Amino acid sequence: MDITDVKVFPVDEEKLRAYVTITLDGCFVVRDLKVIHGNTGLFVAMPAKKRKDGTYKDIAHPLNAEMREKMERIVLAEYEKAARSGGPPKRGEGGESYPDPD
Repeated sequence: MDITDVKVFPVDEEKLRAYVTITLDGCFVVRDLKVIHGNTGLFVAMPAKKRKDGTYKDIAHPLNAEMREKMERIVLAEYEKAARSGGPPKRGEGGESYPDPD
């Protein structure tokens, strides 16, 4: 599965740095990923829904560590580009995908 588009929407909040939308294989969109600045640095939080008991449950997430790491690597790279340029980058619109950097 390839991430074929990443859109970064920077925000100016204490820990939340950006909302992100990704497209998988040019045919499936996942919105509301979050770039969070935690105690050990930046990480990507999956979209979640608040439950009645006050806890949160992911509504979309990778099923294995390899895909989670790939998503995080690509999303954080795009976030860094957006942070440097001051605007949200858009990539993958020509149908190309993000190659695995390894």
